[in-house]
Amino acid sequence: MDEIRIGLRGSKEIVVTEKDLASVTGNIGADVLSTHCVVLLMELASRSAIEGLLPEGKMTVGTQINIRHFGAVPLGARARAESILTEISGRRLLFDVTAYDDFEKIAEGRNEQLIVPVAGFLRKVRWKKGIRE
Repeated sequence: MDEIRIGLRGSKEIVVTEKDLASVTGNIGADVLSTHCVVLLMELASRSAIEGLLPEGKMTVGTQINIRHFGAVPLGARARAESILTEISGRRLLFDVTAYDDFEKIAEGRNEQLIVPVAGFLRKVRWKKGIRE
């Protein structure tokens, strides 16, 4: 894990499709990129910053995100999130995240990711599904 260090950067870009729209999830008439898709885009940017650097058998899970979403992105437009790793505390990684369209910044905030063992994570999921080992 020595390769994971403050300053690592990641990004993720999408073209807004119908499934990404706020109107699809009940905000009738708001045919723009939904806040929950902005959150996902930011988390994916954070994960891309450390892609390939986690030890075998480890993954990250999003544990906290705090953003301000202040710009609308219409259907068919591009949206891009950028992330920079700003703090490491044991298994906890903290990223500053920002999202843009082709014209302006549309959101900003912080994303916390926690490094966890894949096996332990999946074991708990199976337990919740009633699969006992």
